[in-house]
Amino acid sequence: MADSVSSCVKKIIDKTPFINEMLVKGILSYSNYATSIKDDVENSYGKNVKHSAIVMAIRRYGDELRAREKNENKIQVDYEIVMKTKIFDLNIVRNDKFLSKLARLYNEVSTEKGDFLNVSLGSHEISVAISEKYKDLLEVLSSEEEILHKMEDLVALSLVFSGNFLQTPGIVYEAVRKLAWEKINVIEIVSTKNELTFVIKREDSMKAFDELQSFLN
Repeated sequence: MADSVSSCVKKIIDKTPFINEMLVKGILSYSNYATSIKDDVENSYGKNVKHSAIVMAIRRYGDELRAREKNENKIQVDYEIVMKTKIFDLNIVRNDKFLSKLARLYNEVSTEKGDFLNVSLGSHEISVAISEKYKDLLEVLSSEEEILHKMEDLVALSLVFSGNFLQTPGIVYEAVRKLAWEKINVIEIVSTKNELTFVIKREDSMKAFDELQSFLN
């Protein structure tokens, strides 16, 4: 059975989360957006479609999304935010010989005194985010490695939850969505059982703090 105009429009909107949210907020121009997706709708539908039909489909889907959000249960999780400044971030091509050198970092860094350290191992890359006072040490340890990216003067914002947030669907999405909506670029994302940390640029830190402070309300 061929797709209807409405289903074609829904598929296009669902591919773009920001358009989806603009519909929910009621800040999207139905007419302008209908014009921008007209070719895509017609390609999906297989024949010419009137502009007014696309506008109507967008409006109805917006009503559907707002009704759905109103009826859905809001996420209720208690948390606090911890901010740590002066973070240095380094990404290198994965070299397992480098892993043995990390022991020195773990011996030097004292999280009990407020130091920050996170090491992420990918299939092809290694990422290290660390307090800037250990920058020189990290650069010495990685002097023979292939550097992909490094950045300093970063901030780590950690959401510390009172319960296991990993068992609550939607929290990571909501937090990332809030930051993306404010055009805040995330350098690193770190998660443990009860913590979710975003490493971001210092100039974005206060805006990010404000957004994350109320992102579950």
